[in-house]
Amino acid sequence: MFISVPRRQKPTVRWASPLLAILLAAAFLWVWMRPAAESHALLSRWGTLPSDVFAAISLGPRAIADAALHLLTALFLHADWAHLLGNLIFLLIFGLPAERLIGSRRLLVLFLLGGAVANYFAALTLGPSIRPLVGSSGAVAAMMGAYLALFPNARLGVVVPLGAYMQFIRAPAYVLIGAWAILQVVFAYIGPAFGEVAWVAHAAGLIFGILFAWAQRNAIGKRLRRRAGY
Repeated sequence: MFISVPRRQKPTVRWASPLLAILLAAAFLWVWMRPAAESHALLSRWGTLPSDVFAAISLGPRAIADAALHLLTALFLHADWAHLLGNLIFLLIFGLPAERLIGSRRLLVLFLLGGAVANYFAALTLGPSIRPLVGSSGAVAAMMGAYLALFPNARLGVVVPLGAYMQFIRAPAYVLIGAWAILQVVFAYIGPAFGEVAWVAHAAGLIFGILFAWAQRNAIGKRLRRRAGY
């Protein structure tokens, strides 16, 4: 009788999440070490302008390609340090475990494609605005969506203010990320920073990440079996 003996697994090198974190930080420094006027010009030049997205279809293939490029470049630009650090923290919290499961190249595709789709839907909701959309929040939300689809019962910790005290609680990923998703929908119309934050990009990115993980589940399964030697 023959049996399959799994090979010893090689250590998994997760390079996509650290690389993205480095690129986000480098792009931020590249922009914000310049004079204020030049920094704002760069954000407008490489951010996603909703007006360009609206006009692209009527202007032809070149305008469509340019608008598509800016859906991607906007992911690497951030408004300030708080904007950048928040996205970096969530990128590493959700990106590293998801990358271990789905692989580095697939995670990179998820970040870029999910972020572009999120920016596109945000631009559609803002109308022909000339204020640029910047930030990787939509891409990070796509990673959160993939994490939710892959690890729905993983226990996540959160600090909740209870009167004068801060209480640390643990809850399943589907509870915390689900509550976060509901808040994105609510904040799209009312709430803090209304009109300043593209909440729709967060919701669209989350949905894209869930669908991406579901669509890739067979390929992910084959990858894990290959790694295990089967």
